[in-house]
Amino acid sequence: MGELRSKAEHTEVIKTGGKVCVVVNTRSRRGRRRYSEVARLLRAEGFDPIRIFPVVDPRRLRATLEEALAAGPDLLVVGGGDGTLSAAVKHVAHRDVALGVLPLGTTNNFVRSLGIPLDLAGAIRVFRTGKVADVDLGVAGDREFANLASFGVSVEVAGRVRHWVKRILGRAAYPLTALTILPSHRPFRAFLTVDGRRHELLTHQLNIANGRFHGGWQVAKDISIDNGLLVAYQLGSGKRLRLLVETMIRATTGRWRSLAGGPFVMGREMRLETDPPMAADVDGEVRLMTPITIRTVPNGLRVMVPDDFVDS
Repeated sequence: MGELRSKAEHTEVIKTGGKVCVVVNTRSRRGRRRYSEVARLLRAEGFDPIRIFPVVDPRRLRATLEEALAAGPDLLVVGGGDGTLSAAVKHVAHRDVALGVLPLGTTNNFVRSLGIPLDLAGAIRVFRTGKVADVDLGVAGDREFANLASFGVSVEVAGRVRHWVKRILGRAAYPLTALTILPSHRPFRAFLTVDGRRHELLTHQLNIANGRFHGGWQVAKDISIDNGLLVAYQLGSGKRLRLLVETMIRATTGRWRSLAGGPFVMGREMRLETDPPMAADVDGEVRLMTPITIRTVPNGLRVMVPDDFVDS
């Protein structure tokens, strides 16, 4: 979509009066309550947005993002949950506009992957003190995504977790909902082909990550969203109890292994087949089925990140 400015030039433009548009999903966990605060904090940091769009009806999100981009912003600030940010990623990818993300969701996986503070004031301060970086995108089938493609229990959890439960419990709503599903869930067999090598496993849950976080907890202590690699890993095995124990350990302690020593498969492209065929949850959207090919697009997305973010 045209030639991109250098990251240094783009950063300077944003910090010295570049055009800013704002889109906030007011149906997200904190979007409605914090909407007016977003504009106030942006102005306190020296930004004067040319347009601010509240999204009351999620069905209007994509049209609203296109309207915001039509204004030609240098920085598109988006607030909402991971689903909102996933939609924004698809619109901003490969364009000469930087995405600024606000932590207004339940798990804020993408925000965490970029090292952005989880408090609203801190996140907005990044737009003044940080820098423009190019990070990787994942592509599942023909759908671009920022964070994760998952298969198994989590797909059912995404369909069943109640909005009011997320509002009250936050990220704990997901493992608690999983507890109600797991007793009747059947394991599946997955065949993952990476770099010519075929891996076979029996599991209740398989994840393929581009980002660093899942469910608000870090996948591995040395994982990156900017190394050109996907990371595949299973939770537990074919045994429900093992999945339950591993999920609760990670949910309560955040204890994850290193990529070098953990049960991870890494690669730039992965072909996944399952028996039986299964739905894929791609950053919150359940619209694809296995078999599926998942790959990375290095530096496919321009974002605003803290100055200490390692931009390779």
